[in-house]
Amino acid sequence: MEQAIEQATSVEALLKKRPLIISGPCSAETEEQVMQTAMRLAATGKVDIMRAGIWKPRTRPGSFEGIGTKGLPWLQAARKESGLPVAVEVATGKQVEDALHFGVDVLWIGARTTVNPFSVQEVADALRGVDVPVLIKNPINPDLELWIGAMERVAKAGIKNIGLIHRGFSSYGNTEYRNAPMWHLAIEMKRRYPELLMINDPSHICGRRDILQEVAQTAIDLDFDGLIIESHIDPDNAWSDAKQQITPEKLGEMISSIRWRKEDVASEEYHAALEKLRQQINNLDDELMQILSQRMKVAESIGKYKKDNNITILQTNRWNSILERAFAKGEKFGLSKEFVTKYFDAVHMESINHQNKIMNS
Repeated sequence: MEQAIEQATSVEALLKKRPLIISGPCSAETEEQVMQTAMRLAATGKVDIMRAGIWKPRTRPGSFEGIGTKGLPWLQAARKESGLPVAVEVATGKQVEDALHFGVDVLWIGARTTVNPFSVQEVADALRGVDVPVLIKNPINPDLELWIGAMERVAKAGIKNIGLIHRGFSSYGNTEYRNAPMWHLAIEMKRRYPELLMINDPSHICGRRDILQEVAQTAIDLDFDGLIIESHIDPDNAWSDAKQQITPEKLGEMISSIRWRKEDVASEEYHAALEKLRQQINNLDDELMQILSQRMKVAESIGKYKKDNNITILQTNRWNSILERAFAKGEKFGLSKEFVTKYFDAVHMESINHQNKIMNS
C-alpha cells in the first residue's frame, strides 16, 4: 500500500515537469517489443513516461485491435526494468479496472471515446475513488463542448489530476494532415483552462513521420506543456500506424533539436517593447471593429433594397467575385488564402445575419 502511494506521488510530481515527454508504440505487440522499446526510450534520457496501446479502437473490423489485457503484465515488467512510468488508453469500465489492477500509472481517454458522453461516463464511473492521473484527448470532431464535457465528467468522479491531449480533428477537405490541427481550438482550451496540462500529439495530427518535428515545434512555440509521440523499435513493420512512428533513437534526436521556448523573460526592455507593439495591435483591432460595424450597416442597407424588390439574400456570383478579389489582395499583402477564406466566410455569415433581420422585420 505504501509503495502504491509513493508511486502515485512520484508520478504526480513528474506530471508537473515541463516539457513533459510521453512516448512509446502505437500498440503493444509482443513482450520483447514492449521491453526493448522501454529500455531504448529510457536510454535516450529524454522520455518521462512510456505509452502503449493495449486496446485499439479501429474504424473497421478486421484491423489489429490490440493485444488486450495479456499485454498489461508486459508493461508492468517494462516499468520495473526501465524505471519509466507507463500510460495506456482506456475506453470501458472493464479496461479501467484491468489497467489499475496491473498498476498502470497514467490513463488516457481516446478521441473516439471522448466523442461519446455515454462511454466517457462509463469510464468516469469506474474511476470513482481512484487516485490516478487521467489525460483526455480532444474528440474526433471539432467540438469543444464534448471535450469540456468529458473533462467535467472525469472531474466529477473525483479525479484531481486531469490533463488534455490535442491530437487534431477530422475535417472535410483536409489533405496535409491525418487530422487537422485546428490550433485555435486547442488555444481556446488553454485560455479557458490555463491550469490544466496541455500536451500535443504530433503523431495523430501528422499521420506520417516526415512532418512530426514541424508540428511538434509549432506546439512548443504555442506554449504547450509537452508532447506525446509514438515510437517503435521497427516502425515500418509496426502492427498499427506504421507511417507515423519513429525509433526511440530518432525520437531522442527530435527532442534534442526542438527549440524550447520560455513563456516570459525578466527584462524591462523586453516588456516595454512588447507593450508598445501590443498597444499598436489594440488600436488596429479597434479600427477593424469600427470598419466591420460600418460594413454591416452597408449590408443592412442592401438588405432593405433586396426586401423591397423581393430578392434573395445570397447572391452566388457576387460572393464568388468578392472572394476572387480578396484572394488577389490577400496574396499582395502577404495573407494566406486559408486565412482570407476563413475571415471572409465569417464576415459573409455576419452580413447574411444582418440582412436576414432586415428581410424578416
